[in-house]
Amino acid sequence: MALTIGIDSGSTTTKGILLEDGIIRRRFLCPTPFRPADAINEAWETLRAGLGTPPFLTVTGYGRKLVDYADKQVTEISCHGLGARLLAPDTRIIIDIGGQDSKVIQLDHNGNLTDFLMNDKCAAGTGRFLEVISRTLGASVEQLDHITQGVAPHPVSSMCTVFAESEVISLRSAGVAPQAILAGVINAMARRSANFISRLPAQGPLLFTGGVSRCVTFRQMLAEQLGMQVHTHSDAQFAGAIGAALIGQRQRHSA
Repeated sequence: MALTIGIDSGSTTTKGILLEDGIIRRRFLCPTPFRPADAINEAWETLRAGLGTPPFLTVTGYGRKLVDYADKQVTEISCHGLGARLLAPDTRIIIDIGGQDSKVIQLDHNGNLTDFLMNDKCAAGTGRFLEVISRTLGASVEQLDHITQGVAPHPVSSMCTVFAESEVISLRSAGVAPQAILAGVINAMARRSANFISRLPAQGPLLFTGGVSRCVTFRQMLAEQLGMQVHTHSDAQFAGAIGAALIGQRQRHSA
């Protein structure tokens, strides 16, 4: 029995996976606190509880260097590619939209990383951006699908977090319904993501990962902007942690 743990210490959430020979046995998810190492410790203790011999631990994400007991530390790009292929083996391109960054990863037909793009300099188009705009309109990210279902998006021109927030307030003052504004924001984000994806040549199958992938409205609008099907998975938010656990599995087998 080869047990490995992968922990993805993200900017807004910390994810963890206990993997047994490629099968997910346990999951861990919590908001990343002011001290990210605390969430990593909690994930480690929760996932290994009752296992006896500690599993091989691989840590990825922003906080990967904050603990000294990990067996391996790896960058998130390779982890997301591996994790995506476990969830959807035919995947050739991945769009991952997390709390404070977004990335596009291209794979060859064998699942090997061939190219990637990453945006971690601007909050626009990230989960944080969506959270700020939703809160400005008195909603939560969890309510977005219910609020925007079947609503025509109102044009939103600015994708800078500061200016977009001001524009949203102005639109609301002008009487534009908050549902239409939110739909417009999501549509603008989907358009930005589609342009980001188009900078790489790979053409599907595409897997949408990260916390924002849970938003059905976003997924539908992204598919419309791309003119292609956008797939996701119930464990898509765990792709980085899954990939980290898979890297640990390979390391253990090669030892």
